[in-house]
Amino acid sequence: MATSTSKRVLKIGGMSCAACSAAVEKALRDVPGVSDAVVNFATDKAVVTYDPSKVSEEILKRAVADTGYDFLGTDDGGSAEDDGQLKRSRDRMIWAWALTLPIMAIMVPSMLFGVHLFGEKAMNILMLLGSAPVVLIIGSPTLRAAWSSVCHLSPTMDVLISLGMLAALSTGVLVFFLPVGNYSAVAAMILAFHLTGRYIEAQARGRASSAIRKLMDLEPDDAILLVNGVETSVPLSEVKAGDVMLVRPGQRIPTDGRVIQGESSVDESMATGESMPVHKAPGSEVIGASINLDGVLRVEATRVGRDTFLSQVVRLVEEAQGTKVPIQAFADQVTRIFVPVVLVLAAATFLAWMVSPPFLTDLLAREQTLLPWVNSDATPLTLAILASVSVLVIACPCALGLATPTTLVVSSGMGAERGILIRSGEAIQTLRDVKAVVFDKTGTLTYGKPEVTDVVKLGHLSEDDALAATALAEQGSEHPLARRLWEYAVSRLGSPEGQVAEFRSTPGKGVEATLETGQRVVVGRPGFLEEKGAIGESVKEAVESVRALTHSGKTVVFSAIDGEVAIAVAFQDTLKPEAPRVVKALVDMGIQPVMLTGDNERTARSIAEAAGITRYVAELLPQDKVNAIRGLQGEYGTVAMVGDGINDAPSLVQADVGIAIGTGTDIAIESSDVTIVRGELLPIVEALRLSRATFKKIKQNLFWALFYNVISIPLAALGLLHPVIAEAAMALSSVTVVTNANLLKRERIRFD
Repeated sequence: MATSTSKRVLKIGGMSCAACSAAVEKALRDVPGVSDAVVNFATDKAVVTYDPSKVSEEILKRAVADTGYDFLGTDDGGSAEDDGQLKRSRDRMIWAWALTLPIMAIMVPSMLFGVHLFGEKAMNILMLLGSAPVVLIIGSPTLRAAWSSVCHLSPTMDVLISLGMLAALSTGVLVFFLPVGNYSAVAAMILAFHLTGRYIEAQARGRASSAIRKLMDLEPDDAILLVNGVETSVPLSEVKAGDVMLVRPGQRIPTDGRVIQGESSVDESMATGESMPVHKAPGSEVIGASINLDGVLRVEATRVGRDTFLSQVVRLVEEAQGTKVPIQAFADQVTRIFVPVVLVLAAATFLAWMVSPPFLTDLLAREQTLLPWVNSDATPLTLAILASVSVLVIACPCALGLATPTTLVVSSGMGAERGILIRSGEAIQTLRDVKAVVFDKTGTLTYGKPEVTDVVKLGHLSEDDALAATALAEQGSEHPLARRLWEYAVSRLGSPEGQVAEFRSTPGKGVEATLETGQRVVVGRPGFLEEKGAIGESVKEAVESVRALTHSGKTVVFSAIDGEVAIAVAFQDTLKPEAPRVVKALVDMGIQPVMLTGDNERTARSIAEAAGITRYVAELLPQDKVNAIRGLQGEYGTVAMVGDGINDAPSLVQADVGIAIGTGTDIAIESSDVTIVRGELLPIVEALRLSRATFKKIKQNLFWALFYNVISIPLAALGLLHPVIAEAAMALSSVTVVTNANLLKRERIRFD
């Protein structure tokens, strides 16, 4: 029996680096009943897949707490907590600098220019007394997190920063007993720079994930309900399915619903990315948080709370931001061993300087004219402490850990704003490698609704009279072509007058009806008309006269009135107007477009030629499409399938990337890796462009993060970097990576 699983997004507090997220991830995965857990340091969230019969929220909370981090609840959309954390981060930074700047005013002139504002003993006491509160009080959260990670045998960046601060602070005590320089002020400066980097980084990460906030902020706080004709304003949380809401021009529609009265244009750009308003009338579906523009609507609520379209999108984007791109596996492996390796390097650096090989001191002597903080005359213990502290604080895996997830956060948010819902980081990376895009025909390249394209007069009756009689006969049929014919006749003639006295439908062949005027009308295939008494020669001539229409892939229906073929009506599923542009754009990107359809060869050829597709396969069953995709995968490699997300589910699963075309609130999220909210094809090109731009940013970030560590660690070990400069460089590297990820928003993604 299949095991049911649930997926929850948890908010985690206290994480300071990628090693922290790795520790939380391991703890959650070790919980019995949890099948998968992915922790995203960039968003401070974890996506956990688990068996609800075995795992409760309390168990997950305990697993997080046992690793030394804070469980801040599930995805309730609470931005207040995020704002509170940012404020606390800012306050810690301000207090750290307020106490550190006076100490710097004493230390820097002495270190750089040899200017001593106080006597040596007084300076030592002042620097120690000024630094200790910064490290031990303001830095206490960092120290506690470091101790907790050591206790759980998963050392993190907090351990590196804490060891660096404590080692520097200890010189303020040792200076009274041993021949060592007093660098206790450096400890306070390390923390001040560290907190500044964390605050700037948090701000940048907030901008990266702003798409989620924007979506959540769209929801109105209240709704106006109509109860027995009386308007009542209630909080949105009290709206229930079936309630009737009144929405005036300029107001946001409170929740998903169906229009029961009124007409208006509605701005649905928040959901679809489409700037053009959509006309709504009774029976139309509307999306919660979309804007009613110019008419008063009465809307029956159909989905509320977590079931609304907006909530679905928020959950989907959060889950996508919690997933990992396959290339991140390398960064994760490096991060997992990074902190222990740095601890070993710092210890080795300390020992090397204590032994004081001549080439190290000679190097310092050569460089101290260029680097004013270098002092080759310092004691071996002083040099050892400075070099090892520099290694500890500069070798932080933050930049490496932020390189990929921050870019993924920006990318998925950009997609959501354009009506492109990407389910996973893996889909983003796979999209980049797509070499062929397979289109389903009906409902994807075409609208999926056959329209009347031609009416051909064949008998002595006028075209309008024959069309009116045929439409009356088809009025009672449930066949899609019959409905299209009736709608066409109404749009052209107005509602045909008259009544049907008798009606009979023969499935697969056609209908026959007797009108109140006494006319006998038979509508259907040529053979059916002959079977019902139409003159054979007349039928043959009718078929021959419209052969050009059938050869062009159109479906032709004949109508015989009183035994004479009166008109032929041609239907064709209409190609979406943007299809040729999309196909050309794919070809320009080096991607092969392919069409697969169950339709006949003639129709398939007609649509393919109109779209500009040179490769197509017709008359396929659903299982045949799967086999065709397998063949294309063998030929091209990575293949994307574009379908309606329901009928094409097997093909979407078989393809390397499944792209579902949705319309409005009818989104087949579960069938695909990517869902295009509106029924247009243009966002397919945007999704491909977004994936390529995203992967480019990820590679840039990983390169700079690794390059930074490869260059900086040897310099720190050689004593060429002051610990304060090392800490500032470390903070800057993380900010640089996050800022570069945010620059993704400037990439030209939209396909106009």
